Amino acid sequence: MMVRSALLGASRSDRLRHTVERLPLTRTVVSRYVAGAEQSDAVRVAGELTGEGLAVTVDHLAEDTHDRSQATTVAQAYVSLLEALHKAELTPDVEVSVRLSALGRSLPADGEAIALENARQICQAAADAGTTVTLDMEEHTTVDSTLDVLRELRQDFPDVGAVLQARLKRTEADCRDLAQSGSRVRLCKGAYDEPESVAFRDRGEVDRSYVRCMKVLFAGDGYPMIATHDPRLVEIAGSLAARHRREQGSYEYQMLYGIRPREQRRLVRAGERVRVYVPYGPQWYAYLVRRLAERPADLAFLLRSVASSK
Repeated sequence: MMVRSALLGASRSDRLRHTVERLPLTRTVVSRYVAGAEQSDAVRVAGELTGEGLAVTVDHLAEDTHDRSQATTVAQAYVSLLEALHKAELTPDVEVSVRLSALGRSLPADGEAIALENARQICQAAADAGTTVTLDMEEHTTVDSTLDVLRELRQDFPDVGAVLQARLKRTEADCRDLAQSGSRVRLCKGAYDEPESVAFRDRGEVDRSYVRCMKVLFAGDGYPMIATHDPRLVEIAGSLAARHRREQGSYEYQMLYGIRPREQRRLVRAGERVRVYVPYGPQWYAYLVRRLAERPADLAFLLRSVASSK
């Protein structure tokens, strides 16, 4: 937990980011988790994955926005991406994931309204392309804001997906609220370092919360999206699907690009729907460090790369 907290702090360090970005050997690590810096990289990787029977959600990596023009640029990048995915005939199996902080939510004046406006533009572009959007969840202080924006968007775009984090103590109740007919809900553990007052800190507690949340989602009328790489949780999800007589395709598994690819393909061969979370863009540093916080073996790989570059 101490190492994880330190890494999550490092994800916000500009000094460390500049150091890591200058090391050519870190590209080996980056390429395992990030499709590339350009839109064309995202389209290429999405095409490769869908060709293997996998579904995809694409995330345009962007830093928190500090002015409205930056938020507009991010929204336009998503619109352009969706047009490119549609042109490549990939949108039947490819959606996009969006962070509201990248769309302007943190702006001091009318931030939430600006983010909603930009998200609405992306949702319309997704609908035009024949796909949809999932709103990524961020720190606990933004949960209510994200759910408010979700409700607004679902009035016109009912298939917009939500993300809930089992690490947060409130999430089981949020699952009950969102387990409605047609409601797409991605359940993940959560990658943010949250205070004990609002979050479970012990790994076992987080896992138990995850199972409780899965039980709510599978018992409900929505579309559960089980985002985990934990073999035990994958097995429990399968058991819950069977218990509730869920047909394959009425739920899906989600995993990150570069993590457990063999398991992703095994599940596909077993007839399950599996969606791969594919990030792209030049702002990969914070994303990479959050992934390393969850994958100590890859942290060791990066440290060896840094050491060998000196």
